[in-house]
Amino acid sequence: MSSTILDDKTFTELNYANTAERNTEFNNCVFKKCDFTDAEFALCKFIDCVFEECNLSMIKWPRSTLNNVVFKKCKIPGVNFSPSEDFLFTVRFEECMLDYSSFMAKKMPKTNFVKSSLKEVTFTEAILTGSAFNECDLNGAVFNRTDLTSVNFTTASNFIIDPELNTMKRAIFSASGLEGLLFKYDIKVV
Repeated sequence: MSSTILDDKTFTELNYANTAERNTEFNNCVFKKCDFTDAEFALCKFIDCVFEECNLSMIKWPRSTLNNVVFKKCKIPGVNFSPSEDFLFTVRFEECMLDYSSFMAKKMPKTNFVKSSLKEVTFTEAILTGSAFNECDLNGAVFNRTDLTSVNFTTASNFIIDPELNTMKRAIFSASGLEGLLFKYDIKVV
């Protein structure tokens, strides 16, 4: 099975909606204002790539590698990252909209989410050790049997996390975030 390798390319305003790509390796590539709505990248590799102002709604990554991939100001709703490869999975999200996406059972330590919307995102059974949610909206996000060891929630908002269902050793919260930890006890923090 042959594969295509693309190095140091910049793709601008590419319309790849509803298409499929297989066995392609992208190294140090930049994607600007591209539309990947409902596209599928199977068995592909994205290494040291940047997506800027792209629409990745409902994109599929079955058995693809996302290694050191940065998403800036992208729309990424309804995306299931779970089928992508765990090995070398490293991503960063800056000012992105990830609502209704899933990182279920994903191994993603030290992942940074910056100024992003993560409404209704599933983190069930994910490993997020050492990650940070900087100025992120976590309204309705699901944390269940999630490893949140040393995760920084200091500037995150609207989260509800049950400390009895998650590993939370050394996790960091602001005083205003305590209400999201005590929600199930019907305690009012003032």
